Amino acid sequence: MRYMDSITHREMRNNSAEVLRRVEAGESLQVSNHGRPAALIVPVGNDPLDASIAAGTARAARTSVASIATIRRTTATMSSAAIIEDVRGRW
Repeated sequence: MRYMDSITHREMRNNSAEVLRRVEAGESLQVSNHGRPAALIVPVGNDPLDASIAAGTARAARTSVASIATIRRTTATMSSAAIIEDVRGRW
């Protein structure tokens, strides 16, 4: 498994030409801001999800997003407040 390299916002700003060369060569980079992931820079035409599926770190959806509309909705016999109270119990 190959891990994505991470660069800081400052590195991206100060070395933008080098960052773009790396991405153009096929590398994907994660950009962090104050230690938190903020963005992904990926080569054009390179879908991160497709790459993850190919690498075996994700799986393709079993059905399309349109199938969500076919989910049968039901009405609960209890209100949301009653369900939460039941789950929390009486302490």
